Amino acid sequence: MPDLSESKKRCARVAAMLKSLAHPQRLFILCRLAKGEATVSELREACGASQSLISQHLTRMRREGLVQARRQGHFVHYRILDPKLSALIKEMEAAFNE
Repeated sequence: MPDLSESKKRCARVAAMLKSLAHPQRLFILCRLAKGEATVSELREACGASQSLISQHLTRMRREGLVQARRQGHFVHYRILDPKLSALIKEMEAAFNE
């Protein structure tokens, strides 16, 4: 029988991730990042949102452990941290791509 305490912790982690995915702009950013790393400028261009707004969303998602930043010269590249999240995003895109 599965440990109830562990199941509750796992459900809390998944619910927190889904809460972040529930925002359309963050979901769009994650959809772009599921295709590979991107800079804030690249994400701004893809999303059509301001650099400030994109940075705010990325900061939140970094705090939540969804994305990771990597500095290369003057640029910061972002990527999805958990491969399971990338797979989930790709599955959702496939399921809702009509």
